[in-house]
Amino acid sequence: MRVAILGCGAMGTVMGAFFAKNGLQAELIDYNRAHVDALNEKGARIIGFANFETPVKAITNDKMSGTYDLIFLFAKQLANAQLLPKILPFLDGGSTVCTLQNGVPEPSVAKYIGKERTVGGAVLWSATFHGPGISELTQDISGSGHLFDIGEISGEITERIETVATILRHMGPVAVTNKLMDSRWGKLMGNACMSGMSAVCGATFGEICDNLKARACLSYLGREVKACCEAEGYKLPDIIGGYSSACLGFDNGAMFEESQKFFTDLYRPSRKAKASMLQDLEKGNQTEVLMINGYVSKCGDMHGIETPFNDKVVEIITRIENGELICSVENLELFAPEFSLIN
Repeated sequence: MRVAILGCGAMGTVMGAFFAKNGLQAELIDYNRAHVDALNEKGARIIGFANFETPVKAITNDKMSGTYDLIFLFAKQLANAQLLPKILPFLDGGSTVCTLQNGVPEPSVAKYIGKERTVGGAVLWSATFHGPGISELTQDISGSGHLFDIGEISGEITERIETVATILRHMGPVAVTNKLMDSRWGKLMGNACMSGMSAVCGATFGEICDNLKARACLSYLGREVKACCEAEGYKLPDIIGGYSSACLGFDNGAMFEESQKFFTDLYRPSRKAKASMLQDLEKGNQTEVLMINGYVSKCGDMHGIETPFNDKVVEIITRIENGELICSVENLELFAPEFSLIN
């Protein structure tokens, strides 16, 4: 089986390195020529909660050739409109694209490469890119449960999705789900809450959890995500990272405190991590905030649900992208009007 990872920043590099270390040679495809050259010359170097180097095969996008049986998609959703039409010549009727992107990308991917070729999954670990050839695994994945939730858009458990799971198990445990979109909303909750606040504040996950106001924002962001998820006809997974998500529907002080503990416990293994959106801002790149917090806001608009915290995250990060603000804990003061709306 010919396997590729398309978009090899932090996450794609870590996954590709684990694949290679455990006996599966996937092609790592990325537009960053310096990164590709380093991977080929020195191998992938993984630091943090893993520490190893391994030879890998890497190419730039323009060097793709032949037909791929399975492509794991880690590129930013921002690139889908330009990237996905260009991979069509390298797919045939039996090819599969498994999107592991942030947000809820399956409809976008299926639009370009066909629903019949599209499966998806949520990644339940974190990584940080350190430079050409080097990525940090920022979460301890030893004994931490499964690393991926994957499934068909239809919810069927097919031979194809089992094959995808077999490939992903070269990194670690995988759960095949018949509720992919529920899992997607579970991952979206994490992205909208912790990634949003990490980018707004320019802080690690641990620093967000240690700041009382930032941590409160996590809970209110999560409550908005839960309401929009249910309005869309889905349900957050009952257990996320080993913890009950029911507290995100809080309507009293005790449940709010439970939601605060939910986030501090959930992110304890990845306190050193920085959100990919923050990494993008630090590099001067555009973020996926419109596909993450903006997706929640859009769903809220469709269903008449107020989403002031997600709206504010979109506003602040957009202003940072435009050079009007910088990533700073001081941005928490901009949430003051939102707190006044809370009953």
